[in-house]
Parts: sequence; C-alpha cells; structure tokens
Amino acid sequence: METPTEPPTETPADTHAAYAELASVGPYGVRPGHALITMVEPHPGHEYAYNRWYEDDHYIAGAMAMPWIYAGRRWVATRDLQLLRYPAESAVAQPVTAGCYLSTYWITEGRYGEHMRWTVAINKRLNRDGRVYRDRTHVFTSFQDHQATVYRDGAAGPRDHHALDHPYQGLVLQVVDAAGPDVRAELLEWLRTRHLPGRLKGSPAAMVTAFRPTPLPVDRMSYVKQVEGVDTRLTLLWFLQEDPRERWEACFTGLDEAVADSGLGRTELVAPFIPTIPGTDTYVDRLR
Repeated sequence: METPTEPPTETPADTHAAYAELASVGPYGVRPGHALITMVEPHPGHEYAYNRWYEDDHYIAGAMAMPWIYAGRRWVATRDLQLLRYPAESAVAQPVTAGCYLSTYWITEGRYGEHMRWTVAINKRLNRDGRVYRDRTHVFTSFQDHQATVYRDGAAGPRDHHALDHPYQGLVLQVVDAAGPDVRAELLEWLRTRHLPGRLKGSPAAMVTAFRPTPLPVDRMSYVKQVEGVDTRLTLLWFLQEDPRERWEACFTGLDEAVADSGLGRTELVAPFIPTIPGTDTYVDRLR
C-alpha cells in the first residue's frame, strides 16, 4: 500500500511555545525506563498487506514519531521458529504459535505518563483517519517498566539502551508468571542473581532485559485487550548475537523447567524471533 499523506497544516504559534516548554523540564536520560512490547498475528491472507502497513506507516507514525520513544525494532517468527516455542499450553498465546510479529520499543525513563497521553491521542486520530489495519490480532501487547538487565560479559559490549540499535541476530521472548504477587520480587532477584548469569555464560545471548507490565489506560483502543498478570508477570528479552536456531537445543530449551524447579513461578512462553529487514517483505512467505 502507498504511505498515506496529509496536506501540510499550519501549527499555531502557542503550540510551538508548548513544545519548547516541555523540552525544558523533566527527565531526559538514556536509560530504557519503560518499553512497549507487542506481539501481533496478521489474519490469514493479510500477511503482506499488514507488513507493508506496519513498516510504511504505523511503525513511524504510530510509534517512532511519538515523544520519548527513542529506539525500536521489529522481529519475525517464521513457521519453523514458531514450532520451537513452548510450553504448548501457554497463558500468553493460544495456540502457542500465534503472534508471528514482535515489535519492541524503548521509552525514556520517567516519561511513561506523558508518552501514554500522546499515544492514546494519536491512535484515536489514526483510527479516525483510516490508518489502522484491522485484520490483525494483538496476542501480547503491553507497556512495561524496566526492572533489571543482566549482561553476559560484564562491562564489555553494548548496554541495554543500545539493544534495539545494535545488529543482534535474534531475540527470545520469555514470559514468566510468579506464583503470586508477593513472590514476584523474589522471582526477579532469583532471575537476576542466580539463574540468568549461569544461563548467559557461554551462550549466544549478550544480555537479558527484564520488565514488568503496567495496566493500559481505560481509554485504550478497543482492539487491544487489557494487560493480564500486572501483579505477577515478568517479561524477559534475550538479545542474541546469532540466529536462535543455531544453538536452540543447547541454550534455550528447559527454561521452563528451571523456573518451575525454583518454586517461584511458571514460564508461560519461550518464543524465538529474528529481525525483520526494513523496507522488504522478506520472510512474509514463510509465516504459515
């Protein structure tokens, strides 16, 4: 599809002044204090049209052009990658293979509230202007607060704020539910200090970022369901320096068993992805 265009409009002078005022106050650090993580399934027969809409329009106008999003990257799971997912009975994806596209965005620490007001408003406008693709299902979409980053190589290599710009060759999405709200902090500490350092050692993953979900606003778009597991869930993003298929069996199976053995929670999804190639339809014919 062609990218929609709008006639240029004159911005009122008082709006210019508001932008200058907003830029002069508040946090403007580099840390990924928050993230938008969204896994989506285009409806059968709509794979090419969805991919072109998202890349040519929505990725920019619906995400990267918005205030305080400073990095983004799209990922894809071809059918062979979908078939590596586990556990088969997942509270996140039904069936577990659902959600072949994943988009990840970093939001400046301390700017979540301002960003949310903008994103709700811009999505209302996009809907009104007919710039939202309807033939898709949000499988797992939530804004999340950063909790920890664990590095394989200590101080060497890219930091978490580089993760969506560095040319990583793969990503593994892991979603874990704590045994209860009062256990999540203990689960996070176990992951951060005991489990993840050992699993990262000698693996193709350079880092793992951990987030916890936040509720979506009541005036969110109707096609995005309210976030589940706000009090219990943790989302882990494993950033890989090689294709996840190359050492999947050796490095990424059994993550659910490790969490279960800790007695602190249950893994609801382990899903590998590779990066999309922007501006192309590469991999679209390998989703089914």
